[in-house]
Amino acid sequence: MTEQKFVDRNSAGRRRNDKSHKAILQAALDLLEQDGYRALTIEAIAAQAGVGKQTIYRWWPSKAAVVLEAFTANAATQIPQPDTGSLRQDLQEFFAATLHAGGERTALVLRSLMAEALLDPEFAEQFLHIFIYARRNALGELLTRGVQRGQLAADVDINFLLDLVYGAIWYRVLVQHAALDEVLMEQLVDMLRRYNPA
Repeated sequence: MTEQKFVDRNSAGRRRNDKSHKAILQAALDLLEQDGYRALTIEAIAAQAGVGKQTIYRWWPSKAAVVLEAFTANAATQIPQPDTGSLRQDLQEFFAATLHAGGERTALVLRSLMAEALLDPEFAEQFLHIFIYARRNALGELLTRGVQRGQLAADVDINFLLDLVYGAIWYRVLVQHAALDEVLMEQLVDMLRRYNPA
């Protein structure tokens, strides 16, 4: 599966003060959880982190960009890349990591970023390439290995499978009509394995 290429202009160049950088990212996440995205401001982030507003604007163009980097830099949200030789085990490990990262704080951040992406086309491009495409590519590579090992049908449409998986996950994150839980993850594993060679 071809990885979409994207250069994040906001991360270009060496950070001048790593301590301030980390403090800003942590402040953004803490305030987001405490007050919600709508109440979050650059001024509040700066005050919480003990830096000036100009420091934040030198590194990020908006609060959404700060939150996106804070979220993707969090170790709990790193993309899993299991390669055990077994499609089922790879899928189980991938979805287990997804579930582990999918607590209420994560769901809150994702809902906020998705809402911002709908209103800001420039941020939407960043969100797609930094977060959405990266996760699609990781699962797509896992499924491609399944095809190469003969564990998935050779003619399977991997992009369609990715839409099915992430459609189900995003629907639960955004609509909140049902839990993002182990039952769903196992259902996704079983659904994908039905596309095994005839």
